[in-house]
Formats: sequence, structure tokens, C-alpha cells
Amino acid sequence: MTSQSTEKSAAADTGANSAASTGAVAKTPSPDRIRRAPKVLLHDHLDGGLRPGTVVELARETGYGDLPETDADLLGTWFRQAADSGSLERYLETFSHTVGVMQTRDALVRVAAECAEDLAEDGVVYAEVRYAPEQHLEQGLTLEEVVEAVNEGFREGERRARESGRRIRVGALLTAMRHAARSLEIAELANRYRDLGVVGFDIAGAEAGYPPTRHLDAFEYLKRENNHFTIHAGEAFGLPSIWQALQWCGADRLGHGVRIIDDIQVHEDGSVKLGRLASYVRDKRIPLELCPSSNLQTGAADSYAEHPIGLLRRLHFRATVNTDNRLMSHTSMSREFEHLVEVFGYTLDDMQWFSVNAMKSAFIPFDERLAMINDVIKPGYAELKSEWLFQQAASTSGSSESDG
Repeated sequence: MTSQSTEKSAAADTGANSAASTGAVAKTPSPDRIRRAPKVLLHDHLDGGLRPGTVVELARETGYGDLPETDADLLGTWFRQAADSGSLERYLETFSHTVGVMQTRDALVRVAAECAEDLAEDGVVYAEVRYAPEQHLEQGLTLEEVVEAVNEGFREGERRARESGRRIRVGALLTAMRHAARSLEIAELANRYRDLGVVGFDIAGAEAGYPPTRHLDAFEYLKRENNHFTIHAGEAFGLPSIWQALQWCGADRLGHGVRIIDDIQVHEDGSVKLGRLASYVRDKRIPLELCPSSNLQTGAADSYAEHPIGLLRRLHFRATVNTDNRLMSHTSMSREFEHLVEVFGYTLDDMQWFSVNAMKSAFIPFDERLAMINDVIKPGYAELKSEWLFQQAASTSGSSESDG
């Protein structure tokens, strides 16, 4: 039997096993606790996370006249429906509108600042947000001016978050488009700004017909410079995309990587056999930037219950939870975890496991990752668990008194 036909039952086992192993603190977290839990985000696109109202206002300010709706609520609905339509053309059209209003310095600063604010409000304490500088040059900005504007916006958003009582750290990933020919130039740009807010490099765009090996010069350059990079791979194209990203290009992480499930077999008796590529990915602890809601939209999974994350978590792959495009998927980190809690029975312990996985896999120095894990993430989850325990104790005490 293939993994696809058994993912749902395997996922159910994951939740049950997790709950059994953690005892009383395995209480299913409420939406409020999920939101307040410290979360780590590694795969989020800046041009996929704008507020609908911001798109409308920037279109008016910058003279962009191609929006399908000029009412913020209607535009937000249009984005979700277009992304859910099953039409690749309509899905790609959504990004033409967000990128279309992100062509000035002020627009980039605003979008980046709001991104940091929104993530912090959702309980994200560390995020790596990616964007393609080459897509923001239509009104005369240089690549350097784009990077500096986005960095300024992230710092402003971090400041506003602090003022509202929340803390977040945001690093930028510079993306090159895999159908274009500027990857080495963008890799060099990422290296120049690596100590100024940029933490790594990425390539994105359609996988089919545009293998990562087309950009070997960029990856070889980054490796010589001891810099970090992730590659969109294994979202739609399958195992060859993953294999090339790892064995030819040397990716530190896999953007999505969900199709590694194709190299895993689950038998009728529940036993699991990993192929050589899946074994390599697990053995080497290669991080998978999984994006459940986005994967449903692109057809990489049929439902949350059947998403490979359930099996990959049970098999202890270095799985992480991500948003991909918050606007198009009408999602957030909290919503992603709410779905997983509902279908897999995940607990605060599972959420902490995913969050620590992500923090271990971040592109900042080791000591800074360790400090985030020990001083922010673990204490945050411990507080939520203790909060629940005291609440349960009070509830039990009150029940006993009323019985007496």
C-alpha cells in the first residue's frame, strides 16, 4: 500500500500517540492559546501577505489601475477565490496585483512593516520572509534600494510590535525567479546584505521546466561564501526536484518538500519503508518548509487530514509549519496550527516540537537560535501549559466543592 492511501490513518495515530505520551498537559489547545503560543515561520512570501486594504490604498497612491475590486473586503474575497479556483492563471494573477502596488520605496516600507506587525500579533516570534527584488524595479528602484526599503520596513514593524507589547525578529530571504537569469546577481546581493538584515537566498517560481540546476553558479557562489540558501522544491514536481536541490545544489532547507512522501511506503500492518532519498532527508535532518493550506490549493494534498505532515511528524522528519501566502490562502500561523490540532489532535507539546524544529533550522547564528529556543520558545510553552494546569485544578476544586 502506498503512503497516499494511508496518510489519514497514520495521521490519526500521530495525534493519539502524542496525547498518550504527554499525559495531562496534552489538552487540546484553544484558538486563543494557539495564537499566544510562540511560533516560528520560515516560509512566507512578502508579496503574498498584504492586507487587502493596503493593496487598495497603495493602488490609489501609486496609480495602479488593474485591481479586480476596489473595496477591501471584496478584494480579499477575490484573492481567496482566485487562489482556490484550481486555475494556475488566476492564482498567478493574484501576485501580479500585489507586486503591482509594491513598486515604490514607501510602498515597500509599508508592506514590510505591516508584515512584521501582523506576524507579531499572531504570536510569531521569529520569521524569515522572502521576496524577489527583481520584481520591484518597474518604477526605477535599484535592487539595493528595494532591499534597503524592505529592511527598513521590517525594523519599523519590529519597533511597532515592541510598543504594543509583542516582540518579533524578522530576517529577509532574497529570492531569484527560476525562470529568469538573475540568480547569481541576486545571490551576490544577498551576500552583500547578509549582516544588514538579509539572512539567506532562495529560488522560486514554476518547478516544471525550470530545474534548480539551471542556477548552479548562484549556489556554488553562496557555498564558497559560506552563506545559507533554501530552494523551492518538491511542491509540485516531485522527487527529482528534491534530489537536484539537495545533491546538485546543496540546499540547506527544502521550500515545501512535501513530495518526499512519494518515497515513503506505509504497509497494511502499519510498518513504514523509506526510500533512499527519504532516508537521506530524515537522517541528515534536512528541514521541510511545509505549508498545509497552500499545498491544498496547489493540489499537493487533498485535505488537511491527508496532508503528509501527519506521517512526517510521526516519522520525526525535520518538519516545520508555514504559511506561504497569507493573503491568498486566507491563513496565518495560528490558523495553520488550528487545522492541524483539529485533524491530528496535536497539543501544545506538538506545537513546541514544530516551533523548535523551525528555530533550529533558521539562518541566523547558532547561539542566537539557541537563545530563542531556551529563552523565548520553551518558556512560552511552559507558561501556557502551567496556565492550563492551574485552570484545570481550579475547575476540579470548584466541582468538588459543589458536589460536597
